[in-house]
Amino acid sequence: MDASHTKLRLKTCVFSAVVILTNVLGNFFLSLGLRGGTLVSESPLAYIKVMFNPWVAAGIILLSVWMLSRMTLLSWADLSFVLPVTSLGYVVSALMARIFLKEQITGQRWFGTLLIVAGTALVGMTGPRTTPSSGKADTA
Repeated sequence: MDASHTKLRLKTCVFSAVVILTNVLGNFFLSLGLRGGTLVSESPLAYIKVMFNPWVAAGIILLSVWMLSRMTLLSWADLSFVLPVTSLGYVVSALMARIFLKEQITGQRWFGTLLIVAGTALVGMTGPRTTPSSGKADTA
């Protein structure tokens, strides 16, 4: 394995972790902030007001970081690699919802979660890029 391939694999792993964590934590904080009896109505003012809840604001910031890091990851890795690998976030989200939000998760949902883990493992064994590069060198 050459140095550029190793570097691509390392930065793909790092950005995949960032994408997963920011997505999971962003959604978790949004849910936490909106569970506090906050009702969002059809009024645009209600949406603006709820964004000042610290948990909701943290969720919005993390989901903004998620979007930017996902865009970066997609710039050098194939969509067919990125989507399955980052879907591991669904597993972490289910665990956090069960543990911290005390949500009840059915056996059917856990089975689906295990299928996601299996698919992620299969896709993770492949390289991040399977299509030819566009001609420009991947940058670090």
